[in-house]
Amino acid sequence: MSNAMYNKIWHQTQEALNSLLDKESETMMESQRNPGFIFQMLATFYIKYVQIFRNLENVYDQIVHPQKRLLIRKILDGVMGRILELKNEMVELELTEFHYFDDILQDLKLAPQQLDIPIPKYFLKEKLEVIKGREKILAQILADTGLDMAEKKYSVKSIPLEEAVKLIQIAERARQGRLRAMFMKQIFLQEYRAKQAKFLSEKVVDLEAAALQIQKVWRGFHQHKKTEKLRQEEMIFLGMNPPPLFNEVSATIIQAEKVTSLRNEVQMKHEEKYREALVTIKDDLKLIEGPDIKENLQDQIRHWFIECRNLTGTFPDYPHVEEGGSAIIFSNKTPQQEEDEGWKMSPSVFLPTMEEGNNVYKDMWRNRDESWNFPQDHDPELIKQEKRKELESEIRIQVDELMRQELKNLKLAVNREKEQPVKAGKKKGGKKKGKTGKKGKKDTDLTADRTIESLYKELVEEGLLIRALNVNLSDYIGEYSYLGTTLRRVSIEPMPSLLDVRQLIALYGILPLGSATVHENAPLVKSLLLAGPSGVGKKMLVHAICTETGANLFDLSAANIAGKYPGKDGLQMMLHMVSKVARQLQPSVVWIGDTEKTFYKKVPSAERMMEPKRLKKQLPKILRLLKPDDRILIVGTTQRPFDAELQSFCKVYQKIILVPRPDYASRFVLWKQIIQRNGGIITNALNISCLAKVTDGFTQGHIVQVVKGVLTDRRIHRQNYKPLVAAEFVAALTRMSPVYQEEEESFKDWYAKTPMGKKRALALTGGTTEKGKGEKKE
Repeated sequence: MSNAMYNKIWHQTQEALNSLLDKESETMMESQRNPGFIFQMLATFYIKYVQIFRNLENVYDQIVHPQKRLLIRKILDGVMGRILELKNEMVELELTEFHYFDDILQDLKLAPQQLDIPIPKYFLKEKLEVIKGREKILAQILADTGLDMAEKKYSVKSIPLEEAVKLIQIAERARQGRLRAMFMKQIFLQEYRAKQAKFLSEKVVDLEAAALQIQKVWRGFHQHKKTEKLRQEEMIFLGMNPPPLFNEVSATIIQAEKVTSLRNEVQMKHEEKYREALVTIKDDLKLIEGPDIKENLQDQIRHWFIECRNLTGTFPDYPHVEEGGSAIIFSNKTPQQEEDEGWKMSPSVFLPTMEEGNNVYKDMWRNRDESWNFPQDHDPELIKQEKRKELESEIRIQVDELMRQELKNLKLAVNREKEQPVKAGKKKGGKKKGKTGKKGKKDTDLTADRTIESLYKELVEEGLLIRALNVNLSDYIGEYSYLGTTLRRVSIEPMPSLLDVRQLIALYGILPLGSATVHENAPLVKSLLLAGPSGVGKKMLVHAICTETGANLFDLSAANIAGKYPGKDGLQMMLHMVSKVARQLQPSVVWIGDTEKTFYKKVPSAERMMEPKRLKKQLPKILRLLKPDDRILIVGTTQRPFDAELQSFCKVYQKIILVPRPDYASRFVLWKQIIQRNGGIITNALNISCLAKVTDGFTQGHIVQVVKGVLTDRRIHRQNYKPLVAAEFVAALTRMSPVYQEEEESFKDWYAKTPMGKKRALALTGGTTEKGKGEKKE
């Protein structure tokens, strides 16, 4: 798409945002008591903000005008933050992490796919060099210590010499047998052809009968092909089969990717020119307009001196630097206006930011004529306007010093009073004393004499800082839950779908870690627990958070820290090092695998030597020390949460997300995607629907394992002659144990005992009784 097209999308998105902000300001004035109506309102706002977010993210990534990008970035962060605020409101209202918007999506004529939370590309784009440098250092440390070789090593089972010779003999005899069979087949075919030739030479050939036979066979074959082609076209028309070349990358997409890369280069060039222009234009303004600005300011302040003298009979006190100097004299705002502005401000932290950005758009960009700026380079006039204000503020500080002295001289000359300057000096001294009294004690730094690089290296060598796997959140495949709202209406709590889980990971993990502005101002999520059976992708989600945000990954699992930094002092040092490096190189993710072991009710005798509960008392302290500007997320994963002491477990983990086994729709998508990603070709011979139905209870891990086991290199090469069939995969599944319904129910029962689960259950029982009363009254 061209620059004009992205500008058009931006203008349309801003108009949608403008109308949405107006609606929000209207609803803030109204008080509502009906929970159903409130949820509908919040959900509608949430969905509309997600659509705006998707458009703004696309525009910010592709638009090349540097000044527009600054404004779009500000609004984009505001929209992200508002989405998180609305999500938090919905969680507090419904007392559940999962929400379903089927009916609202139908009203808005939107597909469920349009609810996907996009991951802003600037999370990685703007610090790509830093991430690459860090990965290079990490790879070098792992190579020097030999840890990377340990990861790559695979176990080779040794066998006795006699057994090895026997295996070779079996393989060789089998090869000779195949060759012998092939020779015998060739001899048999030669003899058969000779007999047939002899028989035909003796028989009188009827040419017409032979021609009719050939025509019959050919017409049958031709009609069969024609019918098959028509059936394929009909299936494509009905949307049952994909069109030809559906999975192949078209030339248009390749061209679009080239344009995108070129656009990124233009963005960087324009950004460099803009940064240079900020300096050069300011210098030019300082040289040309600086003396005039200084003279005008002095004249204004002198005029103020004379006005105050005429009105009060004395010269005024000059405002202190802390108060803003002479700028406060000429401020147009009255105390009443400031009070009104504060009263109008909504409880949201991000609404004022978006309103401010929207007002700048309306004043500056909505009707701006850019016919002269086809390449979409920076606008010098806008830079001049911005830098004039900045230059005026700098010159005002110098003018204030001069005019303060001038005022002092005037007072001495006219009033002959020396008390005023002394009082001013006392005030300043008093303020400074007050400030020094408020200073608190600093936390002792146990590694003050060491560099971050040395701490980083030690943590890598100890295996506490590990390399995150390169997986994206989009690799977590699944399907939407289309019946969530319907089931809740009949008081059945639906099990969340895989894409519901993916959305929560984006909201609670990726967006706050990726944007410092969002993390500092949005509802703060310090810790996250992913609970679910083995193989549902909990670890994959942890690695996806790190990949999407460029975060460091620290592994503080009980098995990983066993025997490292022993004793109380050693544990304190380890946690100090992890916290210090995580803060300095944020964003960071602290992963605690099998986290139920840290909170065991009773430690099994086999694990007592490992001291799994070392971190139990320390984790709450770490969480208390995390501030909004620390982009650090603690993520725990568990497949046996019922083994943990519930109270302390729930105190540490702020958000608990149940990761379910895949439902039928998700299994259908999983089989299809995983087979194709591993080199498989899906034909009509392979019944994906049958596989999805048969594998009820099996997880993503099981499916991946089966597909990789079946699709060997030899099997992939033979697909053209022997297409894949479902029976090949089913045979491999028989050796695996599925996740039974009872196990999934045990997770739901455990979640019902958590604080959020108890509140939800209480609200549901209260809600049903109220409804019943209401019905009787009617």
